[in-house]
Amino acid sequence: MSQVLVASNRGPVSFSLSDDGALTMRRGGGGLVSGLAGVTEAGTATTTDGEKAPEVLWVCAALGVGDRTASRRAPDGRLDLAGHDVGRAAVRMLDIPAATFDRAYNGVANATLWFVHHLLYDTPSAPHFDAKARRDWQSYEAYNAAFADALARDAAPGAKAAIQDYHLSLAPRMLRDRRPDLRIVHFSHTPWAPPEYYGLLPDGIGERVLDGILGADHAAFLCDRWAEAFLDCCAARLPGVKIDRAARTVTRGGRTTTIGVHGLGVDGESLRRRAAEPDVAARSLALREQVGDRKLIVRIDRTELSKNIVRGLAAYRELLVDHPEWRGRVVHLAFAYPSRYDLPAYREYTAAVRRTAARISEEFGTPSWEPLILQVNDDYPRSLAAYGLADVLLVNPIRDGMNLVAKEGPVVSERGCALVLSREAGAAAELAGDALMVNPYDVSQTAEALHRALLMPGEERAARSRRLADAATALPPQRWFADQLAALD
Repeated sequence: MSQVLVASNRGPVSFSLSDDGALTMRRGGGGLVSGLAGVTEAGTATTTDGEKAPEVLWVCAALGVGDRTASRRAPDGRLDLAGHDVGRAAVRMLDIPAATFDRAYNGVANATLWFVHHLLYDTPSAPHFDAKARRDWQSYEAYNAAFADALARDAAPGAKAAIQDYHLSLAPRMLRDRRPDLRIVHFSHTPWAPPEYYGLLPDGIGERVLDGILGADHAAFLCDRWAEAFLDCCAARLPGVKIDRAARTVTRGGRTTTIGVHGLGVDGESLRRRAAEPDVAARSLALREQVGDRKLIVRIDRTELSKNIVRGLAAYRELLVDHPEWRGRVVHLAFAYPSRYDLPAYREYTAAVRRTAARISEEFGTPSWEPLILQVNDDYPRSLAAYGLADVLLVNPIRDGMNLVAKEGPVVSERGCALVLSREAGAAAELAGDALMVNPYDVSQTAEALHRALLMPGEERAARSRRLADAATALPPQRWFADQLAALD
């Protein structure tokens, strides 16, 4: 089998640094980490200079002080050669200069490209593309070039490179220029903006992003809607481009890129096994003692602007106002994990979540009933426990590439949970038949959907939940990743 290289901003492991200089490593999470498992058997390939190369090599960025220390202590950033147990894949962690990384990651990837693809800008005041934005863009180019250089150096002849997400939209073209012998796929985990919104980007930057992705042999997305939007943007922004809608190909400058859709589900067996661990059982018991025999509405999100947490809380408040019969009989568990605190907009949004939750508790709480439990910290075992206990799972993003929470909940549910799902989540394409669908901007509609979900008969709820779990596990991460590689053949 060909050598496989994976490139992503976040790697399969991360490090923390203690005061005495000791490093502590912990495993990464998410679909990409799971998806890599089982893709290839352990082995070696031959590099361009005749040396042996690992069959799977993962290139990632050092994200913090611990990561940077680990990278510097490892031979040329190779964590596996420094004795770290990083699994079957070798891992090269790039120590990109901190200022360059910050401008590329926060200034461009998260504060610009993420905002464009999730339609998040308050357009009367933002975006504001000035000289600073251009300097940030130069750092984004340098960040992508660092990945392209590492991949070009490490790749065996004819290797496959799987470049992941919006952080690395320029890397496919850069790698193509350095190593035309490689087979390259780029996968976008976010939505893709429609042309009129994508046009907010400065002309040169918007075209560079499209051209960067078209450096790949195969460009892939989580659902048809995002793939079609990418084709629309190519047609609107790239002069001389040829698009075949039926075949889903884009031809520019004599090169053709195929456009694919690879849905991402969950590994049901692995997820259920993790949910059966003692730490999850202990948290489940504590939650049940806390809420008693009341109905449970659960949401689990990062405090990310696109996740729409504040409107979800507002919908819960409206449920309690319009249907007072639920007061004292329902509890909302809202787990909102901190996200992107480096950006002022995210710090303010987290504060808004806290304020909204506090107002609901003050308005409706009684000595014997806590209507809302908000937790703003990352506790994965407690999230799994909440999935298991949920009567209703609320997933109402403004816009989402997929949203695995909507898929994980039904898989882990013990008695079956009703899913209230935004029509703007990528998962809606697969789950709409058995979820209660809502417009994420319509707070009143969401409140009524919560009411319907709470009233849903147990037998119907369980049947819907089983079908949702079947759909969620139909495209496990291993298949998702393998399909990307297969498209290069």
